[in-house]
Amino acid sequence: MGTSSRQKRQGTPVDNRPGIWVGYGKLVKLYRERLGMTQQELSDALGYSVELVASVERGRRPAKRAFTEGAEATLNAGGALAVLQDDVDLAKLPAFFQDFAQIETEAVSRFSSDPLLVPGLLQTEEYAKAVVSAHCPPLSEEVIDQRVEARLNRQKLLTRTPLVETCFVIGEQALTNTVGTADVMKNQLHHLLNQGALRNVSIQVMPADRGIHPGLDGSMVILETLEHRRVGYIESQEVGFVITNPTTVSAFGLRHGKLRMQALNIEQSARLIKRLAGEA
Repeated sequence: MGTSSRQKRQGTPVDNRPGIWVGYGKLVKLYRERLGMTQQELSDALGYSVELVASVERGRRPAKRAFTEGAEATLNAGGALAVLQDDVDLAKLPAFFQDFAQIETEAVSRFSSDPLLVPGLLQTEEYAKAVVSAHCPPLSEEVIDQRVEARLNRQKLLTRTPLVETCFVIGEQALTNTVGTADVMKNQLHHLLNQGALRNVSIQVMPADRGIHPGLDGSMVILETLEHRRVGYIESQEVGFVITNPTTVSAFGLRHGKLRMQALNIEQSARLIKRLAGEA
C-alpha cells in the first residue's frame, strides 16, 4: 500500500494542510450545519468573505482570533473552537520550529545568543517580514503573512504574567546589517531600546571587534520550564534541534555566561544602539 493510501486510511491530510487547521475547519462546518446556516450566512454574520469561511472550513487557511471569537458566539460553540486557537496559531510557524515554540510557552527564563540577526522575540513587524520574505526558495505572500503573524504572536512571552526573565546577547553585526530598508532598521533599533526598558528583558550587544568568542559558532537558546527543566535549542538552514541532554545544556549555559561577560553591559549596549539609531 502506498503512502497516499495509508494517509487516507489514517485520516491524515495528503497535502500540506496542518492537521489542526483541518480539524478546526471540520468543527466550524459541523456547528454551522447544526444551526442550518449556509457558508454565506455565516460569512455575513462574521463580517468575512464567503471565500475565507470556505477556506477555513477546508483547513486551507488558519482562523485568526477575531474569527474564532465571532464564530464562538455565532455558532454557540461553547469554547470548542477557542480552545484550539493556540494550536492553530502554532501551526503557522515552520514545522521544524514548532516543538521548541511549544516548550517556549512554558518558560520561566530564556537566555539566547544571536550573532547575525535580531532575535524573533524582539523583531518589529517590518523587520520580521523582510527576514521571512528573503526565504529561499521563495514563500507565497500568504505563508509570509502567516509566519510573520505567528512570530509576533510569540512576543507575548515578554509581557505575559508571570514575567519571564529573558536575556538577549545580540551581535553588533545584526544591528548594522540593513534588513529591509534604512527606515526599517531605524525603527527596529528604537524597538530594541523600548523592549530593553522592560524590567524582565536584558539586551547586551557583542561588539564586532571582540574577536573569537563562543557566539561565533551560531545562535543558541537556553530556557527553563515551569518544572525547572533546562532545555537548549539550536537551528541552522531550517533544521532545528531541541536539546535535553543535561551535559549539553549545561555547556550551553556556560557559553552563554561567557558571552554575557564578553559583551557590552546593558547600559553600554543601550548607548551603542542609540548611536546606531542616530540618537547620540
